[in-house]
Order: sequence, then structure tokens, then C-alpha cells
Amino acid sequence: ILRGPTTAAHLFRSEKILTKQTANIYSKPPKDKIGPGQTLFTMSVFAVTLLGPAGWILHHLPEYRRRPR
Repeated sequence: ILRGPTTAAHLFRSEKILTKQTANIYSKPPKDKIGPGQTLFTMSVFAVTLLGPAGWILHHLPEYRRRPR
């Protein structure tokens, strides 16, 4: 829902403001190379950290449903 007078100039004004704001991000090459073993270990720890609690809850869901309130 648009309220108030809407003109073409009004609609394009916000577009100009958004295009002026740019971020300059510069990156450097890594200081130390990370091997495939470290990568695999890090990704597996990350996956267990995220999926472990969810798996625990889903595994014990029937217990939680049987519990009297």
C-alpha cells in the first residue's frame, strides 16, 4: 500500500541512495595453508555441534510425548 503522492522521481530517489553506498572489502592471501585433514576435522566438528542437539531431541521425541504434564 502506497500512501501519499507517488511520483516517478520519488520512486527512483531511494534507488539512487542505495546505489551510492558501496563497501570496499579487500582480502589478503591466507597466512597459513590449511590442509584437507584440518578442513575435514573442522567441518565434522561444526556439523556435530549443529546437528547433535537436534538429533538428540528428535531421538527422544517419543519420550517427551509420553511424559505426563
